[in-house]
Amino acid sequence: MNLKKGTKILIAIAVGVALSACDHGRNNPGYEYFDDMVQSEAYESYTPNPNFKDGKTMQGTVEGTVPRNMIPYPYTKSDADRKIAGETLTNPLTATSVNIARGQAMFDTYCINCHGPKGDGQGNLFTSKKYPYPPANLLSDKIRNSPDGEIYHVITVGWGVMGAHGSMINPDDRWKIVLYIKNVLHKN
Repeated sequence: MNLKKGTKILIAIAVGVALSACDHGRNNPGYEYFDDMVQSEAYESYTPNPNFKDGKTMQGTVEGTVPRNMIPYPYTKSDADRKIAGETLTNPLTATSVNIARGQAMFDTYCINCHGPKGDGQGNLFTSKKYPYPPANLLSDKIRNSPDGEIYHVITVGWGVMGAHGSMINPDDRWKIVLYIKNVLHKN
């Protein structure tokens, strides 16, 4: 009988210690054993970073590596390759409502800040004067008459001051952005 009572007391003490060790406040997690891990300096994507040789936080992919399920893109950021891409690449996807909706979601994530919600080049980065160079107007005759492969190429490797997005957006989603541009933005 005493053994059971002793066991109950030990369990009660253990539960009491465990509950008193828990701190339910989000601002005070308790003891910090590795303060440098908890209070580390955070770097935003496009800010300078002294931890890398080139001083940039956002690093490109390691040269020669290929992400899983990604076929290496054979074209470079040049006028000649842009033209070749326009002539040889065709959109393998059809303009279904699901594909266009995904294209719009990707456009809203990656393109809207520069090109604007209408695609007219009046995105927040330009209109707020944070970025002085006007982005391309996706509603222009030049873009309207561009083959799908050229638009895909520009999304992949960039163009002019626009950076490459091929490492951030998978190939199918790039084609879906093209579908959104051609079937929604160009129709409005």
